[in-house]
Amino acid sequence: MGKKTDGKVLAQNKKASHDYFIEDTYEAGMVLTGTEIKSLRLGKANIGDAFATIRNGEVFVHNMHISPFEQGNRFNPGDPTRARKLLLHKEQISKLIGLTKQEGYTLVPLKIYVRNGYAKLLIGLGRGKKNYDKRESAAKRDAQREIQRALREKQKY
Repeated sequence: MGKKTDGKVLAQNKKASHDYFIEDTYEAGMVLTGTEIKSLRLGKANIGDAFATIRNGEVFVHNMHISPFEQGNRFNPGDPTRARKLLLHKEQISKLIGLTKQEGYTLVPLKIYVRNGYAKLLIGLGRGKKNYDKRESAAKRDAQREIQRALREKQKY
């Protein structure tokens, strides 16, 4: 029996790499209801303004919007942005507690995907960028684009 691996990205936080320096990433499982996973598989999730916190040795993600499933039943959750528990190893959680205590570090959800039939959330340990950092990374990106354009023009001739 082969393992079933989809790896399909269901939602992505594109703003995260613009607003944060992502230092480390962790893969976490999510505690979801049956209708939430159905809605996730349809791609009805948004993690644009989501964030993660650690309370009592457990990690929770807040403001992650999963739309209610249309064909749902009475177990459909009432609040689409409720706090959802993340499943991580105890060693990972204790390491994250130590790292997030430092000034300027936060847990940022990066993307939701399916692996082996289970929904996973990739969270990153991020340090906030200042405005001048954002301008600098935009300038680097533009310079790289110019280099690629020049190389393509040179190959044409």
